Amino acid sequence: MTTSAVVLGIVGLILTFAPNEISQLFNQSDINAIVFQLLGALYLGFAMTNWMSKESLIGGIYGRPLCIGNLAHFFIGGIALIKFISNNGARTTFLIMTIIYLVFAIFFMMVFFKTPKPVKRNVDVH
Repeated sequence: MTTSAVVLGIVGLILTFAPNEISQLFNQSDINAIVFQLLGALYLGFAMTNWMSKESLIGGIYGRPLCIGNLAHFFIGGIALIKFISNNGARTTFLIMTIIYLVFAIFFMMVFFKTPKPVKRNVDVH
């Protein structure tokens, strides 16, 4: 797990900060399909992780990594979308995506900086 996290982190950083340089290494028209498939797999995996953790106390000691992962994804994605819109104009689709990303980033930031309070549940003991 540690090795996987380090490798994915390095690749993520390279792709985040040098996407133009990396894309120049490949023929863009041939690589687009596989990139979108891999990106789709990433989103699906993240969605399943969030779905399976929906009943967990997010922001607590065990849910904190999930919270920071979501916060990083939505915050960095929101900034990238803002940059894209500022360079290419505010098309409706990208404007909606930007708003969604920034709203989720704000919510996960609030969860991250707030101490969670456990919900008291009535439990019958027999």
